[in-house]
Amino acid sequence: MLIGLCGGICSGKHAVAEYLIQQQNFRRLEVKTSAPPQFASDPRLHFSDTTNNTSGGEPSLVFENFGSLIDFATKRWQGRWVTTSIGDASTVDRFLQRPFFLLVSVDAPVSLRWQRFADRCRSRRLDPPSLEEFVLWNDKQLYEKDIGRAFLTDRAQVRLFNSSSSLEKLHAALKALNLADEQRLRPNWDQYFMELASLAAQRSNCMKRRVGCVLVRERRVISTGYNGTPRHLKNCNEGGCPRCNRGEGGGVGLSTCLCLHAEENALLEAGRERIREGAILYCDTCPCLTCTVKIAQVGISEVVYSQGYNMDSESAAILAAAGIRLRQFSPPRNGLIYLEEPDREEW
Repeated sequence: MLIGLCGGICSGKHAVAEYLIQQQNFRRLEVKTSAPPQFASDPRLHFSDTTNNTSGGEPSLVFENFGSLIDFATKRWQGRWVTTSIGDASTVDRFLQRPFFLLVSVDAPVSLRWQRFADRCRSRRLDPPSLEEFVLWNDKQLYEKDIGRAFLTDRAQVRLFNSSSSLEKLHAALKALNLADEQRLRPNWDQYFMELASLAAQRSNCMKRRVGCVLVRERRVISTGYNGTPRHLKNCNEGGCPRCNRGEGGGVGLSTCLCLHAEENALLEAGRERIREGAILYCDTCPCLTCTVKIAQVGISEVVYSQGYNMDSESAAILAAAGIRLRQFSPPRNGLIYLEEPDREEW
């Protein structure tokens, strides 16, 4: 596993790297680089984005170029490696092609990053910059054309918001998060099929909510479905279902709703003869009562969902009576993750 860390000045990426080295047996890989050209004239910025090997463990492995680093990690992909050397867009593409690579961005409020940077300057007996000067540096580092680093954040699979006020709190948050969870690299079957259900939901035309569903047997997709009006009728989002377009509350006027649910569409597409015993239904919302009785009728063995609905307990009771297993799936947290919720007075 290779974790790549990126982020703005004093966002905490090196602190995250040190945690992985100290607590989770990672080893640092770096590329020989000079100070970025826009910062080359100011010594205060030379150390802000350089590696500080304070872990006391094995020294960092330093490579002449990014290709050498990638080749080294590829041949030793079962090890645990971490780097803050990412490179340009083409290099990022090479990293992301590797199934063992996880790109993690680290960010923090600019005022907090300025305070961290000023403290670091004082510890090295350098004059800290003003907030305005720091903001200008930050904008250059992230957004200057052709050399800005903001593109890395856009590609990151995990985005950490590091407002931690101490290393102890940061380490506690990272321990709970467990960046080294290999499900982040390759989804397990539950995560894979649930992501397919969420993808199907993007095709929904229902004005009330988007829902997707996938029917699986022996780890093979039988059918997919999403909610919306039946074939040959005007789409719900074009006015095809008057009930949904009136914006009535959940559970109101269901008998007049023309939309088929995602589960119904998947069941109709598959047909009972293709479902058979052992089939699993994945849905990003817990089935309603109407869908639940149909699920019981066709012989589904298990229902897996990610989000609750307003009648979960009633649906659960019916599925239990029918001998159908129901469980909620919670994947590892990706996307934007707050490592510590900031206090109100800090804002």
